[in-house]
Amino acid sequence: MKKTLLALAVLSTTSAAFADEGMWMPQQLPQVAKQLKAAGLKLDPASLTKLTEFPMNAIVSLGGCSASFVSPQGLVVTNHHCVYNSVAVNSTKERDLLANGFVAHNFGEELPAAPGSRVYVTKEVLNVTDKIITPEVAKLQGKARVDAIEKNQKALVAECEKDEGHRCTVSSFYGGLEFYQIKQLEIRDVRLVHAPAAGVGKFGGDTDNWMWPRHTGDYGFYRAYVSKDGKAADYSKDNVPYESKSFLKLAKEGVKEGDFVMVLGYPGRTNRHRLPSEVSNTFGFEYPAFIQNSNETLAIIDRETKGDRDAALKVAGRVANINNYYKNRKGMLNSYEGSDVLERKSAEHAALKAWVNADAKRKASFGADLEAVEKLIAQRDAENKRDFFYDRASPTMLTQARAMLRLANESTKPNADRKAGYQERDVKRIEQAVKGANKTYVAKVDKAIVLNNLKQYNAQPAAEHNAVFDSVLGIKAGMSEAELSAALDKLYAGSKLEDGEFRASWLGKKPEDFKASDDAFIKAAVALYDEGLKQEAANEELAGKIQQAYASYMKAKIAFMNSKGQAVYPDANSTLRVTFGKIASRAEGADGTTGWSAFTTVAGVKAKATGEGEFNAPQAQLDAINKKQFGKYADPKLKSVPVNFLATLDITGGNSGSAALNSKAELVGLAFDGTLDSIISDWDFNKAKTRDIQVDLRYMLWNMKFIDKADNLLKEMNAE
Repeated sequence: MKKTLLALAVLSTTSAAFADEGMWMPQQLPQVAKQLKAAGLKLDPASLTKLTEFPMNAIVSLGGCSASFVSPQGLVVTNHHCVYNSVAVNSTKERDLLANGFVAHNFGEELPAAPGSRVYVTKEVLNVTDKIITPEVAKLQGKARVDAIEKNQKALVAECEKDEGHRCTVSSFYGGLEFYQIKQLEIRDVRLVHAPAAGVGKFGGDTDNWMWPRHTGDYGFYRAYVSKDGKAADYSKDNVPYESKSFLKLAKEGVKEGDFVMVLGYPGRTNRHRLPSEVSNTFGFEYPAFIQNSNETLAIIDRETKGDRDAALKVAGRVANINNYYKNRKGMLNSYEGSDVLERKSAEHAALKAWVNADAKRKASFGADLEAVEKLIAQRDAENKRDFFYDRASPTMLTQARAMLRLANESTKPNADRKAGYQERDVKRIEQAVKGANKTYVAKVDKAIVLNNLKQYNAQPAAEHNAVFDSVLGIKAGMSEAELSAALDKLYAGSKLEDGEFRASWLGKKPEDFKASDDAFIKAAVALYDEGLKQEAANEELAGKIQQAYASYMKAKIAFMNSKGQAVYPDANSTLRVTFGKIASRAEGADGTTGWSAFTTVAGVKAKATGEGEFNAPQAQLDAINKKQFGKYADPKLKSVPVNFLATLDITGGNSGSAALNSKAELVGLAFDGTLDSIISDWDFNKAKTRDIQVDLRYMLWNMKFIDKADNLLKEMNAE
């Protein structure tokens, strides 16, 4: 790898920074080899840089969650909440797999995962900054810069994807300062293999979410399938399990407090390099608004699905997702309130500016961009605040119609000229989303949520309205809720897009077909099309200016932090990362409560079980606990089966399902959560408090052996 700013930043750090903090790219690990070995890693750290060899090629992404291969036959382990939607779409009132769990005892019993499910295996990561920000691009500004960057990205992706069955992306690091090309095998035939009952996989529900002590069996299994010739393929009964080149071995010995542990996965987003103004806007507006809106949405869904189990199952995945982020954002706010995060961020930014301005050369290089980025970010945040409810006030089927119309228009262009997201490589994903929508769509729920957002959008000053949108929906400022509801009723009643077959029939049609349609949602999509392009262009003009200034800001920040001997690792961006630390208790719990032990056991499951709601542990499990039927899965010190454990690992959303490995890279558990008072680490890492939560492998295997009788899977994983 070239010694880019990213690599140089690592080389100049002090060892004290490496204890637990940091989501390291695999390429960076040789630079922190001493810290890894001192922490307890028994492998050669250089082995973790080889993405096509063990253990890195066993680590996969699900496109939102992390996972790993645990057998040579494509068996994939991840979190229960990551397979949750696949369980839900395969459930019916008569066969409630969510409530009762599911085990496929052979390949033939496995079920198709939710539409659009993928398994991505990272094959290669290349620094392509000089191919994205060429000397010509560096001279451009605004939308012209965005267009040129996108053109270069698409060219690299097209060349990379000539290797059939692979998905390639070009990801931005440090706010657009550097770019890396990631090549992944894209496995499209994904099947549900096993998920425990909700009373195990979701034990504690939203009450225990982000909390400790925790007793949740957050695990589930998929299997990846390919064609008989080993190529990525759509679902087919003729497909065969993917033969992974390597897979994780299960640890024969359980872990204990103080043990080295590392997590390998795909963390989504962190924001540790953000400007103070971004911190202020996020915690002053975005999170409070999100919390309020989520609370309203959850209440609406509960009201509209009460007594309708089929409807509740269709939206179960959405409810789980909203609840997760709802509690996350509340925890963020609680941690932020009364803290000095903004003050410290402001002081750090002021120190950076002072350092830049103290040297004529640095001032000439960075000064103007530091001033510009603050103004540009303020403009972007103001526009996002204005559009908060507008962005949420579109019916699902209108969104579908707009996507299909955009695809139709983009399909008239040469593939290289199409907008990213609508090229030939994206068609299958769009088609699956369109065809599979009915599995999660409930019209009465959709309409009620849209009405709630539309009311709040319509209450904004007329100057903050989108006139074309208002005209299309037939609304005016000052309308009553009843009038808005009537306008929506008319729109929904005038469309047949809720019919899956009718909706799918529009895939592949021409732009003129859309223009000739009298379907209400399609007519609305056509009417909004030009306005949408205008908005997109304005957004890209601003984004191009921000990219240019933000990259310069980050270049200055890296140089400044290097001058003080401080670590600079990139914010998480859904690319493969490694974090390491140790299993550890905490001297003090949340809000000054009694300290936290490192492990929980099945005794806590028994103590919490109520037989109903979120704490409805299966009777078979309670019986096994009462009989102390623990087999070989009991911890000798705890005298019980461990359920969850705490570690000092730096993770975030997207790490869900990540493999937790011991010093020999053997699987010991799965990361699935953090603690509520430490999740603000996404913005401001708290070394004393930060703990993540893993489900212990021993609890998983104990449930599979004694509760779900998944002996075939235990044998496949060599766990018997």
